[in-house]
Amino acid sequence: MGPSTGGPRTNLWPTCKSSFHPPSPNPTGPTLPSPHHLISHPSRMAFAGATAAAASLSSSAPSILLVSAVTPPPRLLPTSSILSPVYSARPKRPPTLSCNAAAATVAAAAAGKPGSWRDLCSLNAWVVRDYRRLVDAVGALEPRLRGLTDERLRAKTDEFRARLARGETLADVQAEAFAVVREAARRTLGMRHFDVQIIGGAVLHDGCIAEMKTGEGKTLVSTLAAYLNALTSEGVHVVTVNDYLAQRDAEWMGRVHRFLGLSVGLIQAGMKADERRANYRCDITYTNNSELGFDYLRDNLSRNKEQLVMRWPTPFHFAIVDEVDSVLIDEGRNPLLISGEDNRDAARYPVAAKAADLLMEGFHYTVELKSNNIDLTEDGVTCAEMILETNDLWDENDPWARFVMNALKAKEFYRRDVQYIVRDGKALIINELTGRVEPKRRWSDGIHQAVEAKEGLKIQADSVIVAQITYQSLFKLYPKLSGMTGTAKTEEKEFLKMFKTPVIEVPTNLPNIRVDLPIQAFATARGKWQYVRAEVESMFHLGRPVLVGTTSVESSEYLSDLLKARNIPHNVLNARPKYAAREAEIVAQAGRKHAITISTNMAGRGTDIILGGNPKMLAKEIIEDNVLPFLTHEPPDVETVGESTSHKGLSKIKLGPSSLGLLAKAAIIAKYVQRSERNEWPFQKAKSTIAESVEMSHTIGMEKLQDRLAEESEMYPLCDTIGLAYLTVLRDCEIHCSTEGAEVKALGGLHVIGTSLHESRRIDNQLRGRAGRQGDPGSTRFMVSLQDEMFRKFNLDTEWAVRLISRITNDEDIAIESNAVVKQLLGLQINAEKYYFGIRKSLVEFDEVLEVQRKHVYNLRQVILSGDSESCSEQIFQYMQAVADDIILGNADPQKPPNTWKLANLLDEFGSLGGTCFAEPFKEIQEEDLLSSLEQIHEYGPVNVDNFTLPNMPVSPNSFRGIWKRTSSMMRWLAICVDDASKKGRYTYIVNMLRKYFGDFLIATYLDAVQESRYDDAYIRGIEREILLKTLDTLWKDHLVNMNKLSSAVNVRSFGHRNPLEEYKIDGCRFFISMLGATRRLTVESLLHYWSSPMESEEIFNTGDK
Repeated sequence: MGPSTGGPRTNLWPTCKSSFHPPSPNPTGPTLPSPHHLISHPSRMAFAGATAAAASLSSSAPSILLVSAVTPPPRLLPTSSILSPVYSARPKRPPTLSCNAAAATVAAAAAGKPGSWRDLCSLNAWVVRDYRRLVDAVGALEPRLRGLTDERLRAKTDEFRARLARGETLADVQAEAFAVVREAARRTLGMRHFDVQIIGGAVLHDGCIAEMKTGEGKTLVSTLAAYLNALTSEGVHVVTVNDYLAQRDAEWMGRVHRFLGLSVGLIQAGMKADERRANYRCDITYTNNSELGFDYLRDNLSRNKEQLVMRWPTPFHFAIVDEVDSVLIDEGRNPLLISGEDNRDAARYPVAAKAADLLMEGFHYTVELKSNNIDLTEDGVTCAEMILETNDLWDENDPWARFVMNALKAKEFYRRDVQYIVRDGKALIINELTGRVEPKRRWSDGIHQAVEAKEGLKIQADSVIVAQITYQSLFKLYPKLSGMTGTAKTEEKEFLKMFKTPVIEVPTNLPNIRVDLPIQAFATARGKWQYVRAEVESMFHLGRPVLVGTTSVESSEYLSDLLKARNIPHNVLNARPKYAAREAEIVAQAGRKHAITISTNMAGRGTDIILGGNPKMLAKEIIEDNVLPFLTHEPPDVETVGESTSHKGLSKIKLGPSSLGLLAKAAIIAKYVQRSERNEWPFQKAKSTIAESVEMSHTIGMEKLQDRLAEESEMYPLCDTIGLAYLTVLRDCEIHCSTEGAEVKALGGLHVIGTSLHESRRIDNQLRGRAGRQGDPGSTRFMVSLQDEMFRKFNLDTEWAVRLISRITNDEDIAIESNAVVKQLLGLQINAEKYYFGIRKSLVEFDEVLEVQRKHVYNLRQVILSGDSESCSEQIFQYMQAVADDIILGNADPQKPPNTWKLANLLDEFGSLGGTCFAEPFKEIQEEDLLSSLEQIHEYGPVNVDNFTLPNMPVSPNSFRGIWKRTSSMMRWLAICVDDASKKGRYTYIVNMLRKYFGDFLIATYLDAVQESRYDDAYIRGIEREILLKTLDTLWKDHLVNMNKLSSAVNVRSFGHRNPLEEYKIDGCRFFISMLGATRRLTVESLLHYWSSPMESEEIFNTGDK
């Protein structure tokens, strides 16, 4: 059954996945046909003007180096008899790789019939074909919907909700809902969903991961599934990787949802609780992954339900995760933590940093790069103890070992401008996978403090974990989860294993004609960078745009210096604030003719690179350049606004007379507005005014703006004038970008250069995916050095490659394109992937233990926080009964007679438990009295459950008045009688009587004390809730610390041939049971103590946690 008529098919995929393996059409790898064959077909002449690109893209190294006057051409040595031709310094010249070749190759591949063997053997192709039925159904509805007015189209939302209320399912309305969204997007955005995008929306709705190549419109695809699932009014979360993308998508795609009558919310960093609460209540909420996770954790730390911001009791319904592989896999290694502060050891870090500077690697300590481990040698221990003037680094009263080890790790593993940057006196983490600064993140276990000490910065307080969760555990809370990305197929097994979520490749709208050139390997980093610089220079002279991907701030700035020395204009994009603030502008213009962009992984995701440039970004930049100087004279803050984008070497945009006139008018009005207000406008206010005017112009349109300006009663209509000027300039920019884009396509499109292999093939594929979007031409080339970080970090054996290269040539800087060498290097990359997969798998397995415990604690918190007064009181009664049971079962063995029980200890424990209100009645009771009472139980008649007491023992206050309290008493007695967890024996009946008596006495005494306090019910429930939550939070925080210590400690047990995971599960379960018992005991003690002397206890609960 097709998706238009049936439910999700996610359960079919894992079963059938391994059944089909498409045979490779060419076991030895794809080969390109000869140039003569390519030219012979008339359909393969689409890029006939690209003859210059053929030379630039040749895989032979000398053709690239001929452009450079600095780097000498490599010497070509004759192939000796001992060398295989495969390893020749100059391999047999492959066919010229021009755009003609690219177009021809793809055309030949695309010419295959739908019934080819590849399609028949591919399960993915069958799944996609099944979705075609939904596409046909959506297309059939399009003509009818196009004839509806805006109001009638908007009314469809209410119609769908009414149908769902009558019992129909989402599958019943899916086809029509998708058709409505397609029509709404056409009217509001001027964008109509392609058929393949309809397939993508269906994949998301079915709870799968849609793999869509770069530029295929994933953002637009999300509107389909988001709208359909929002019809249930349970909330849909669209999760992105940063605040910028969340805001962009909420404003851009939000127009479609608002047009159809849905509410759209946006969660951003810095929002107040009221704003967050209102946005989470919307039908569709856009947010980023970290804000979502921290909101969930903060809600589970709140002390009253007014502080909650999410949709409790069911905050999670359906999520669409953009760049799902980045969120669930790349970020999977880093759990989200909320921590408190501990200043006790801040002074030790600078001292340890100075000691670490005096220790030498290899003599005092050894370094393990792969696992980030430091081992002190005996000489190192002795030297460190001498420097720190201590007799033992591991002395419990004067511990220095942890600080010295962290200082050495900061010295060896954490490099400035690679792992972090220093800004405003703070060490800010750079996410190595995205290249972005993450100001809210801090390394745990004292590492961040050690880095601050190394840099001479102010030491921030140590972190103490208060709450934590991994992204895997967070997104497992969604009953229905979907995601989209351009690179997920290589990690499909991991998605299936961890989330039971299959990956479906959605076909591209147009064939992909990108050419991926062979990887070039170098023995030295110097040779690699010289070749990169030479290839960039070659492309620049041809006019082709180039995107160079680097792995760190350090390497991006090194290459920038090389290009500056050759006077090649370029833009740099890395984590430094002056560049990162203009990320969208830099990436958007990276497709212009002669544009050179050097970027870290920041350019791998997000904004599309459009050949010829992004007209909207260009138009906005022109408006800012012409209007900002008249609105404000305040200089921009480079740290927040960023450096202006370099336009050197790029063609100038020709503006028409109407654009120039409106720009002049906007500038004059801006000048008068600024003068009339007399106060100088801040730069940020002026910039945001322009941004709002641009956004408003997209919503209103040119005709309505012109009408408003004609009727304008305002003297200086600044926003409307800016908006009209923007739309006019936008038309000129679209013409310019279209013309320039055609020129760039003729030259061969965007050329992407990767300067290092990453730890995952996905990251490399993301960079490759920046070229060749939506059927555009393009090419990619990776250049790697055997001195790259990845090979050093994993201690990978590259000596064989160095020896091989030295046998081929004496020139270490020469490029090697041998298939054998490249295959070996890619094999090393796969080993790195397996290593990190093992880390993530281990983290998930360990976190699954904590996940069960976290769910129990957080569910308990929600019952306490959101429940009524009766549920809160019932929780307290259960606690008191459990505490009484623990004391009795710890001192009475039902398999032994009562005279062997520890009755004196039992009475002492109860006496110390309740303070004055409980100790007084048992003051005169001795062990013999209790034993005598127990011996009379067999002669005792029927039990009065409501007012039960033991013979000759104190009678509990008669507090079980009312149906609810009597029912509660009866339920506790039944629970005792059917308790299978406790030990059974001959004297079980007597033990149960003891449990009933002391449990009832404890609860009745508490109720009597509360009643005598004469406080009103609201105050009493508030105190009870406060004590319950504070006790639970305090001990849960300690439990998290203990579990983190345990996860590190159990690894040592593997030396004793014990499974660390099993050890962690056993000890973790024991810790958790102990924590729950301590929570109950401390809660009961605190409640009894409070009501026995409420005035003395008042100050305890009016202050926050320390």
